[in-house]
Amino acid sequence: MKRRVVVTGIGIISPLGIGVQANWSAVCNGKSGIGPITRFDVESFPVKFAGEVKGFEAEQFMGHKEIKKMDRFIHFAVAAGQSALDDSGFKITDENAERVGVQVGVGLGGLPAIEKYHDTYKERGVRKITPFFIPMVIANLASGQISIHTGAKGPNTCVVTACATGTHSIGDAARLIQYGDADVMIAGGTESVITPLCVGGFHAAKALSTRNDDPQSASRPFDKDRDGFVIGEGCGVVLLEEYESAKNRGAKIYGEFAGYAMNGDAYHITATSPNGEGAARCMNLALKNAGINKDEIEYINAHGTSTGADATETQAIKTVFGDHAYKLAVSSTKSMTGHLLGAAGGVEAIYSLLALNRGVLPPTINYTTPDPECDLDYIPNNAREENIKAALSNSFGFGGTNAVLVFKQMSN
Repeated sequence: MKRRVVVTGIGIISPLGIGVQANWSAVCNGKSGIGPITRFDVESFPVKFAGEVKGFEAEQFMGHKEIKKMDRFIHFAVAAGQSALDDSGFKITDENAERVGVQVGVGLGGLPAIEKYHDTYKERGVRKITPFFIPMVIANLASGQISIHTGAKGPNTCVVTACATGTHSIGDAARLIQYGDADVMIAGGTESVITPLCVGGFHAAKALSTRNDDPQSASRPFDKDRDGFVIGEGCGVVLLEEYESAKNRGAKIYGEFAGYAMNGDAYHITATSPNGEGAARCMNLALKNAGINKDEIEYINAHGTSTGADATETQAIKTVFGDHAYKLAVSSTKSMTGHLLGAAGGVEAIYSLLALNRGVLPPTINYTTPDPECDLDYIPNNAREENIKAALSNSFGFGGTNAVLVFKQMSN
């Protein structure tokens, strides 16, 4: 028999702010976190804006010597992981450490360090490469450093599935608890790759918006005038806990992990399968796993990237939910954060949980011109007060990888 899993802690870093309070206030007020790129000189770049995290100070979470051994995506992961643990009130001890695990993934990993030390090597030679270069850039050091900093000695793994990374991480981690391999998991996604190569590469693929004259309106999921996604950075981590454990210690519970599914399109390296066939199958599988009827879902935090794929996701939702698709609410918080790549699923799972927990549905901002192919209720421009009992969070990644989480309010 599967054990029940609940969320008792949250750690979040995004272009909207550091921590739950800053993020949720911004989301409920429809604030954009998009602005000019400050990390590098963009004069020659056709795309000059992104969703940068402002005001993050790694020193608040770790010592200076440790900071120098990590790239920024790991800084984010350690900070968000510790924040989720603190928020939960759960204490890792010698007695329980082997039952506490970490699964925090990343999409592209330490690209900033790779670019930096490639330049160092070319300009100053091989002896100037730091001995910490490899641990800076490899993906599983996000989980590894959280484990080291918190003392979690249970399962320690890393998922790398492009833009579905955070969602797969949370779903896989929850299953470790359901089937008894751990009692607590620190899980989510992280990313920080606002670099010349990354921005240049996505632009070369014709994936990015070029709305340089008005960056804050550039991310406009489901809007007819959308012209590409906006790259962002951040980290979303939750503390997943076996229900009886959480109940016995009187923990606050944000919501229950109800279901999860993953599958593949087997179609194309970047394009989604026609009519969202793979995404539709994944949503159906997640609902089946959750044991929830389709008409019980009241909100979907969509993948909604502000690209042509928004119409495909809309079609997939209609395929799954039929007439009920027009009764449920759908929004893309990427309209405010930009696309956080490997961190997107973690951050968006958190927004979905907060919507359940606090009775407010996040809006899709910058929605001004309806697209006939996107004809659902996208909660345009303003958050909506509404008590819901169950929600989906969708993530779809390059390579045709799909992941869907189902959360619901707690029941006895």
